[in-house]
Amino acid sequence: MGTYAGVDLGATHIRAIIGDESGTPISSYKTETPRGPNGIAVTEAVLDALREACAAADIEPTDVVAAGIGSFGPLDLAEGIVENPANLPDTIDRIPLTGPVENLLGTSKVYLHNDANAGAIGERFYADRNPDDMIYLTISSGVGAGVVVDGNVLSGWDGNAGEVGHLTIDPHGFMTCGCGHDGHWEAYCSGENIPRYATRLHREDPVETALPLDTEGFSAADVFEYAGEDDFASHVLEQVCHWNAIGVANMVHSYAPLVIYVGGAVAMNNPEQVLDPIRNRLDDMVMSNIPDIQLTNLGDDVGVRGALASALTAGTGDPAKGV
Repeated sequence: MGTYAGVDLGATHIRAIIGDESGTPISSYKTETPRGPNGIAVTEAVLDALREACAAADIEPTDVVAAGIGSFGPLDLAEGIVENPANLPDTIDRIPLTGPVENLLGTSKVYLHNDANAGAIGERFYADRNPDDMIYLTISSGVGAGVVVDGNVLSGWDGNAGEVGHLTIDPHGFMTCGCGHDGHWEAYCSGENIPRYATRLHREDPVETALPLDTEGFSAADVFEYAGEDDFASHVLEQVCHWNAIGVANMVHSYAPLVIYVGGAVAMNNPEQVLDPIRNRLDDMVMSNIPDIQLTNLGDDVGVRGALASALTAGTGDPAKGV
């Protein structure tokens, strides 16, 4: 029986998993992502995580048939690297991935994806219906999506398709995104930016509120906790839900998915407050078929399980397309 590997490279943690031919996990390993001194240190940590997961499965790395990697970006697929990642220190400008993993495992069957595409592959592979038209949307510290259309995972020539967090949802540009541009979805609705948005709204209209706006620990979790009890917190959440619905409606019109799976910490920790308002608003925004909106089936494992599914399906997530 063949064994397969998946790696999830995040800004905080690296996770590696070994699975069998059915996609059932055999072993896993998790470690912190190095903050430096350079990209090679991150590469070595990825390789070490794979070695540890293989050891836990009682196999050699060269016993692995194929591997998938889901990673933060930006990616250069031709080179198989992460280039100038925004969420790691500036000293890390280049993280080689595909080549070193191929060398460790002794196989050319290594498939690199951005983390949201890995999530889409995982949702498609492990879903009951294996939909050919679907989206995995993550609302977490950032906003992104993996998109499958007609059975094809959309990667783009450089691996960076699906950056829906940088769709312009507010033409007035009230908020500036971390990328430097105004009006992007992520600037309003990500876990990092919800507290900034609340603070900016309050500066424009300084009403009384119980939200701890001026404290160092003020976070998106506070907005969700106080909404329904505090008028200003409820207003902030209403606005966030409005922008989320616009973003989802734009995706529906662009890609015509049958189902949208939603993951990421913001959505998973507050599913009713995030998903229900999207469902309730789409009738008034969408002229075509409205997809099923579901919370991810894979929880926090969506990235690493998607990477494993990529290894099993030659990067497609389609169970019919094995390696």
